[in-house]
Amino acid sequence: MELTWGMLAVWRRNCFVWRKLALPSLLGNLADPLIYLFGLGYGLGAYLPPIAGVPYFAFLATGTVAAATMNAASFEALYSAFARMQVQRTWEGILNAPVSLADIVAGECLWAATKASISGVAILIVIALLGYAQSPWAVLAVPAIFLVGLAFGALGLIATARAPSYDFFMYYFTLFITPMTLVCGVFFPAERLPAAVQAVAAWLPLYHAVALVRPLIFGQWPAEAVWHVIYLVAVTVAAFAVAYRLARRRLLG
Repeated sequence: MELTWGMLAVWRRNCFVWRKLALPSLLGNLADPLIYLFGLGYGLGAYLPPIAGVPYFAFLATGTVAAATMNAASFEALYSAFARMQVQRTWEGILNAPVSLADIVAGECLWAATKASISGVAILIVIALLGYAQSPWAVLAVPAIFLVGLAFGALGLIATARAPSYDFFMYYFTLFITPMTLVCGVFFPAERLPAAVQAVAAWLPLYHAVALVRPLIFGQWPAEAVWHVIYLVAVTVAAFAVAYRLARRRLLG
C-alpha cells in the first residue's frame, strides 16, 4: 500500500461535486446538533446547576462540537462513500486513472474529515457568537476537530467496505455511534458513570475527542492532551489500514 498525491485528486473531485449541494448539505449537518443543543441546553439546562464550573448550555455545546463532527464524518464515510463505491461505481471509474485504491480510500477519509470539520467549526462559531468561546485557545480546537473527523471517517470506511446495502449502517449507528454519544461525556460528565462504564468509555474515540476539544474551547490546555492525540492518530491509521484491506478484497479480489 503506497499513498500518492492522487488522494488529493479524489478529495478535490468530491469537493467539486459537493459544491452543487453545499448549502442544503451544510444545513442538514447542522440542524440536528443545533436542535439538541438549544433544546436541551436551554430547556433541560434551566433546571440543572453548573457543571465543571460552567453553565450546562456551555458544557453541552462543547460536547456537541465533538459529537457533530463524529456524526458528519460518519454519514459521509458511510452513506456517501457507499454510493460512490457501490451504487455509482465511481471508485471503479477512478481506478482506470493512475490512482490507486489506497489513494481513493485516503481521499474519502480526507473528504469525510473536511465535511466534518465544516460542521464542527460552524457549531464552534455559534458557540463563540453566544459568548462561550472567547479564549484564543479555541482556535486550537479546529485542528483537533479535523483529527476527530479523520478518525471517524476511517472507522466509517470499514463499515462501508463491508456493507451489502444502506440498511447495514443502521447497525453501525445503533450499536456503535449512539452508545458512544451517551457515555463519552457529551451530555454529562463521564466521571458520573459507574466505574465499569467509565473504563469502557475511556477506550472509545469520542471520549478522547470530547476530552481534547472541550477544554480548548474553554481556553484550557487539555489534561493528557498528547495521549488523546496519539490515540486518535492510532485509531485513524489502524482503521484506514483495515478499511483499505477490506475495500481491496471487495473490489479487486
